Amino acid sequence: MKKKVLFVCTHNSNRSQIAEALLNYLYPQKYQAYSAGTNPSKVNDYAIKVLKEIGIDISNNRSKHIEEFKDEFFDFVVTVCDSAKETCPFFPNAREFIHKSFYDPSGYIGTEEEKLEKFRQLREEIKKFLIEKFG
Repeated sequence: MKKKVLFVCTHNSNRSQIAEALLNYLYPQKYQAYSAGTNPSKVNDYAIKVLKEIGIDISNNRSKHIEEFKDEFFDFVVTVCDSAKETCPFFPNAREFIHKSFYDPSGYIGTEEEKLEKFRQLREEIKKFLIEKFG
């Protein structure tokens, strides 16, 4: 039986979306990952692009509010930014809580290639964390 994992960040636009997609891609037999935000917005175009580069398509994903998952059971609830850790509600049906803060590149100002590189770095940092924690 697959373990259920919920990744939470503020906007559910890049960090939690990337973590969800990567965990489902890396370990499809072991985990079913989901993502949500405390204040959802929309999926970041750069997150879509850097995942597409490695064969993962999240172009049809949408940002979801954590309220959509309040009655669900999760083996792990993982906050991926400090703001979400502080504002994330208690999930009574979660077995374990994990916090790992990642830099948010969405506010980075630079060229198109520089922005993509920041998102690639984020993708690789999240991938490394997932392999270490869930591999």
